[in-house]
Amino acid sequence: MEAISLTLEMQVVLGLLAFTVFLFISEIVRIDLAAIMVMVLLGLLSQIPGLGSLADVSQLFNGLASNAVVSIIAVMIIGAGLDKTGLMSKVAAAILKYGGRTEARIIPIVSGTVGVISSFMQNVGAAALFLPVVSRISVRTELPLSRLLMPMGFCAILGGTMTMVGSSPLILLNDLILTSNTTLPADQQMQTFGLFSVTPVGICLVLTGILYFTLFGRWVLPKGQKGGDATSGQSLKQYLKNIYGLKTDIFEISIPDKSGCAGRKFEDLMSQYHVYIIGSSYQGKRWFAPEVLTDIETPCRLAILGRRAEIEAMVREEGLTLHPELDVFAEDYAATKSGVAELVIPPGSSLIGKTAREMVFRRKYNASMLAIHRDEDTMSYVATDEHEPTVLGTVPFHAGDTLVIHSTWEALTRLTQNRDFVVVTTDFPQEELRPKKVGWALLFFVIAISLILFTDLRLSLCLLTGAVGMILTKVLDIDEAYKAVSWSTVFLLASLIPLGQAVQSTGTAEWIAQKILTLLDGWPIWSLQAGLAVLATIFTLIMSNVGATVLLVPLAVSIAIAAGGDPAIFALTVAISTSNSFLIPTHQVNALIMGPAGYRVMDFIKSGGVMTILFLVVSMVMMNLVF
Repeated sequence: MEAISLTLEMQVVLGLLAFTVFLFISEIVRIDLAAIMVMVLLGLLSQIPGLGSLADVSQLFNGLASNAVVSIIAVMIIGAGLDKTGLMSKVAAAILKYGGRTEARIIPIVSGTVGVISSFMQNVGAAALFLPVVSRISVRTELPLSRLLMPMGFCAILGGTMTMVGSSPLILLNDLILTSNTTLPADQQMQTFGLFSVTPVGICLVLTGILYFTLFGRWVLPKGQKGGDATSGQSLKQYLKNIYGLKTDIFEISIPDKSGCAGRKFEDLMSQYHVYIIGSSYQGKRWFAPEVLTDIETPCRLAILGRRAEIEAMVREEGLTLHPELDVFAEDYAATKSGVAELVIPPGSSLIGKTAREMVFRRKYNASMLAIHRDEDTMSYVATDEHEPTVLGTVPFHAGDTLVIHSTWEALTRLTQNRDFVVVTTDFPQEELRPKKVGWALLFFVIAISLILFTDLRLSLCLLTGAVGMILTKVLDIDEAYKAVSWSTVFLLASLIPLGQAVQSTGTAEWIAQKILTLLDGWPIWSLQAGLAVLATIFTLIMSNVGATVLLVPLAVSIAIAAGGDPAIFALTVAISTSNSFLIPTHQVNALIMGPAGYRVMDFIKSGGVMTILFLVVSMVMMNLVF
């Protein structure tokens, strides 16, 4: 092999790589801005005489229109469309129902599911689809999003090694093998790999990732929320206690058939036990904020807000059942769907002088009134340390009253348009779910996946077909589609693409590969294979995994033949090892989860460092056992 000389252009590229890593680790500027700076610097340096081949300035910004970046934009829109129908909330509810509410049980279920999905579709697509699911699970369980997203993201990457269509390098591998065969003698021809040839290796890698975070997550994952989704805010219990002195929480109870409560009004129980009945379920139907003068029909379930001591007294005296946690009402009273809000009655409101009972407040506004705050006093059904309980339905409204209500965010959004109220609460998801559009959303999701699996169309076109279909059928409008895209992620990835191209086009990558392989000359076959795996891991951190595969597979085949190894296994080692991308957020999946979870680069180095080593060990052992 002819030695490659280190040119000035290679030295500049190596310097840029070092500068990029420094910016990422030090976080002097935001990571997406750092990537943009490096891209601009690359373009400016290429104008200096002698450095012309660093980058083609006319192609410098093509990363924004690259297949990978457009695919990410499309999959974010598809994920937002599925979320808009409420489908992702149902998936989150199902996971919580069967997986419990602890980190040790949620991580294996979510990560395992994403790993299997990503074995048949692009891993960034699987991660993007589950991002809203994990966000909702985080809010409901009060587990920090930063504790859940990294295991999900890492297993999405690992899942790409389970089939030969799970990642771009494995898709390319058979073509590269066939190309290499044209230059090999008949007795050294390589066999291509079948769809599930790598499945044993991929399964072990996914299981390793799950076990790693389940057993050691408490030490390697960030300790708490570092930004990201702030939807949850304070819990309902904390909010009512801190602001209004109401020491309450939501409980779910069952009223058995032929109970003494049958036929009584909801208001009777509310007045007798000083609690709020904020939800009811009877014969499979649920009512959010049922009218207080409604008769109780049994058997039924009720969602009740009140002090635990009062709830337990009611359960004991009436022969009811108190459930340990919300079950039937878990979805309705999740913080992503409903919560506490404050409304002010302005002068000139048509409600002044009227009572909640005479205007049928709950039925009209789909909200439960928890308290009325007037002149430094708070009136509520629940007693406070300073005030006796009050039957709120009989209190006439005054101008300036602050009404504390429990409402769905959808209903609260409608109230912002009502001139009888001034909605004081602003920090809530002001969006309207469209459950009637779930059919269209699923249809275009299936169309996009089918195009990916059964046609040769570019990934970006397949996904954009699904995204545009959702917009045309009004699953979400075009403005909502724009808001669904994490533009920081888009610019981070698009800005790094020119640097990866410069590493390859200037010969820097080939020079690095040759230097490392020279060091390995004469080593045992297993160590050569391990060296290639490490080399592929390094390359996939600084350039695209496709570029690393295209560059290293021919080198791997040559090394294997010279050393007497199996060239097909050496080629497979490269293709699998390019998924070993956990150290820094240059992989599409890592870039995707970084913003919502508030991760820093050091979080990836801390958690990803161990994962990188585990990946190398497990993949090497399994490839040698299986092949």
